[in-house]
Amino acid sequence: MSILSRERNAEFGVFRDSLEVKMDIRIAHSPDSDDAFMFYALAKDKLPTGKFRFHHTLDDIETLNRKAFDGVFEVTAISFHAYPYLEDKYVLLPSGASMGDGYGPMVVAREPFGQNELCGKRIAVPGKLTSACLALKLFQPDYEEVVVPFDRIMDAVKRGDVDAGLLIHEGQLTYAEEGLHLIVDFGAWWRETTGLPLPLGGNVIRRDIGMEDIKEVSRLLKESIQYSLDHREEALKYALEFARDLDPMKADRFIGMYVNERTLDYGEDGRKAVQLFFDKAYEAGIIPKPVKAEFV
Repeated sequence: MSILSRERNAEFGVFRDSLEVKMDIRIAHSPDSDDAFMFYALAKDKLPTGKFRFHHTLDDIETLNRKAFDGVFEVTAISFHAYPYLEDKYVLLPSGASMGDGYGPMVVAREPFGQNELCGKRIAVPGKLTSACLALKLFQPDYEEVVVPFDRIMDAVKRGDVDAGLLIHEGQLTYAEEGLHLIVDFGAWWRETTGLPLPLGGNVIRRDIGMEDIKEVSRLLKESIQYSLDHREEALKYALEFARDLDPMKADRFIGMYVNERTLDYGEDGRKAVQLFFDKAYEAGIIPKPVKAEFV
């Protein structure tokens, strides 16, 4: 696969590669403002991508977890909870992670009650393989689980269909406006318990691509994140299309929570947190085997 020429459109700042053959890389991620921000440069052709041609698929994280079992996408976002079941097909990329640094998924309810009262409660969760669900099981394993699409959980709580709901994504910033009460923030709990950030989602790449191409795709994904951090205003404007009615200030705050320097690289404490998350899940009998976190 040889590159014939590379041209840059100076007016629009868009790179175009002219290739004999393009290698298609399908990237899947959630339809959320933080993921949109992260992949902005690749989605809008802001970077030269060499022999690779990237195709983007957006779906909720639990659907992506399930599709990863079949290896549908070369690169996909997954929940860390799902990784123990996928490590034979995928390896963790060193960038693109979402970590809750003292904040994270949270349980909310119509009426306030104590954290110790979660036992036996009927709780709406956004998917059995989400990291939020794993955190809930570590915190309180004795509850009745009701799977509800992540963007309908607050409505289910407000209607009284469930006793409480487990929120991910932008609901973490808007639940109070909906008249709901915070019961527990798992990012804060994990920080208090371990001193580490809470692992939530990571990007993985299929092993069968081959190490040379894996490393090059990894480099491009990191460059995409760096581009957005360096061109925050234009990347934020794009991400607002995926912000589910968040105002610009809240969207910027939410993106800053989950796309930052730690997203460029886990760091020593981030990698330690991922391994500890797996270790505790195994010790609690939530996952079936010990898992070694393997990064590109």
